[in-house]
Formats: sequence, C-alpha cells, structure tokens
Amino acid sequence: MDLAFTPEDRAFQQEVRDWIAENYTPDLRAKSAASKNGYLDKEGQVAWQKKLYDRGWVAPNWPVEYGGPGLSASERYILNMELSSAGTPPVSPMGISMVAPVLMAFGSDEQKKKYLPPILRSDVWWCQGYSEPGAGSDLASLQMSAVRDGDDYVLNGSKIWTTHAQWADMIFCLVRTSREGKHQEGISFIVFPMTLPGIKISPLPTLDGPAEGGQEINQVFFEDVRVPIAEALVGEENKGWTYAKYLLQFERGNAYAPGLRAMLNKARKIASVEETGGDALIRDHDFARKLAQLEIKIDSLDATEQRIFSALAAGQAVGPESSMLKCAGSETQQAITELVIEAAGTYGAPFVRDNFAIAREGANADLPFPSYSVSAVPSYFNYRKTSIYAGSNEIQRNIMAKMVLGL
Repeated sequence: MDLAFTPEDRAFQQEVRDWIAENYTPDLRAKSAASKNGYLDKEGQVAWQKKLYDRGWVAPNWPVEYGGPGLSASERYILNMELSSAGTPPVSPMGISMVAPVLMAFGSDEQKKKYLPPILRSDVWWCQGYSEPGAGSDLASLQMSAVRDGDDYVLNGSKIWTTHAQWADMIFCLVRTSREGKHQEGISFIVFPMTLPGIKISPLPTLDGPAEGGQEINQVFFEDVRVPIAEALVGEENKGWTYAKYLLQFERGNAYAPGLRAMLNKARKIASVEETGGDALIRDHDFARKLAQLEIKIDSLDATEQRIFSALAAGQAVGPESSMLKCAGSETQQAITELVIEAAGTYGAPFVRDNFAIAREGANADLPFPSYSVSAVPSYFNYRKTSIYAGSNEIQRNIMAKMVLGL
C-alpha cells in the first residue's frame, strides 16, 4: 500500500466526512459519548447501521458479489479511520464481520441466500455461541452436545459471555457432534434461531454497570433444543474447528489504530482541562510521557495494520498475524482507559449506576462530575475484557510463537 493518499483518496475522505457531519446527529453523539464501549441500545444501533447500509458502507470488506461496496484498500482504511475518529458507533461484528465471512466461504448456496442479505441490512441480529463455563481459551474442550435424532440435532449444554444474546434473533454456535479422536475433530458449526423452545438466557451483571439499553453479556442454556440439520449445519459435520479458526481471524484481525487515536484524543482533551499543581495535567512531564508512548504504539500499530490489510486486499488471508493485532490493539486500549482514569482524577470516583443512567438518558439533572468523565470508569472496567475475549492474549502469544516465529 502507498501510504500517501492520492487526490482521489482525499476526495473520498472529504465525502466520508461530509456524510458523517450530516448523519451523525447531536443526539447520536451524546449517546455514544456516554457509552462504555461505543455501542448504542439495539434500536439505536440498528438505526445507525441502516444509515450505513443505505450509503453502502456498512460492510466495506464484503465482496461486491454479496453486496459489498467495492472500495479499494485505501478507501476502506479511510472510511474506518473517519468513522472511528468521529466517534461513531462501531458496527456490531457478530453478523457482518464474523458469521458472514464463514457463510461466504463454507455455507451452502441456500444458506448464503437466506442469511447474507438480512445480515447486510441489519434486519437480523446475531450472537456468538463459542465459550462455555469449562471452555474459554481452551475452546476445543467445549461440551455442548448436538446429537442426531432423525433429521434434527438435539442440543444440550450452555454458552457463556454471550454478548447481547437477549437481543439476538440468530446464533452461530460450536457444538460437539463426536467424542472420538482429538477434541478439535468432533466439533461442528451450526446456526439457528434464538426463539426455539428450550433456550433460556440468563444475564451476567458486570462491574461497569448497564450497557446502553441494558445488559451486555449473558449465559445461554440449551435444553433439548431441536434444530433441523439441513438448515443449521454449515459446511461438513465435525469440521467446525476449521471454520471457527477462520472466523477468529476476522474477530482478532480488526483495525484498531483509528479508534485508538480517538480514545487517546479524549485523554488528551481531559488532561488539557484538568489541573495538577496549578497547571494543566497535560503539562505534567510524567503524564505527557505516557501520552507520547501510547501515541508511538498507535503509530506502530497503524503501520502494521496498513501492511496486513494491504496484503488482505491482494487476496491473502490475515492468518496468524491477526493475533499480533489483537494483542497490541487490546493492550493499548486498556492502557488508554487507564490514562483517561488518571486524567479524570477524582471525577471518576462518583461512578454509580444512577449517575451513569442520568448521563445515558440525557435527563435534565445536574451531573456531579464533568460530562467527559461519564464513561471514564465504565470504559475502564469494560475494557478489562479485551485481552481475554477472542482467545486470551496469552493464547495469542503462543500462536505467534508457533505460527509466525516458528518456535
């Protein structure tokens, strides 16, 4: 990739900025600013994603044959950069960025026709059924069973840390269809509605308080849930581990740098207002050093992402390099939330659910702290998860050691 934008790229960048200015309304900006992770409630999230769909930008990485916009690698980077820099809500990845690529690569023609168009339009909300109480980073140890009974699978077991399961219409799920051979050899990848009899969703409260619109993560229980095999099974039976690893490339291989810059700018703005020793915190040498170190990390990550995504645009798979992005990106996210907490200082202390709710709902009440600190503590708590989900960073380092370094 040529790191210098062409005149055409600059024109596209201005087009994106103009569109954001028109469509990212003050109401949306206020709700996003009060969110602990950038997402809105389901109604707001779907409305925003439909705006992107109408413009053709909701799935910039999708092939044109499935409804993608046909953007160049630099245009995709610019779009992501401008959306992140403006603080717009990120697109929910479960459907568009995770299950859709698996369906494109391994699904039947019928599954592609049935599922891909409503995923693109955000008409159907998806959740992910991977982790279990006894199978997190060691995902191959999963025990949720899918036993053949005529033309159906009968499902029994549970999934945990299931983001927005209470909103989901559909789930993509890893299940055990065989207990012979290695753990990885008996796993299948299936999709099915969350409205089937026998499915129970139990919320898991977290320290960061309620997400925009309510609970974020859940445990989902499956008791004698029947799903038609012909409709549910993606690819071949007992080949789900292959499909799961393919999906994780997309879950781990996100572009972090643009969003990290926006997060760091928030810390910088807060530090420009808050004082220490009678002067702005940003003039404190120790704080300025931390800012500079994080900016260098983001620049390095940015260059790495451009190199990897340029290769992806040329038809190469992300591969194990996605583990490198996941480690560096998630750990930098956490470091920035720590810096925001430091900048907010004592204004982070009065974090209680009532105050957070006041800020989220935009109620006509005086906040006991500046508005910029509303999401400081909730974000700090929420981002503790980033080094764990999609495979813990310890697992990612093992992957890099083996697959990248050849150790």
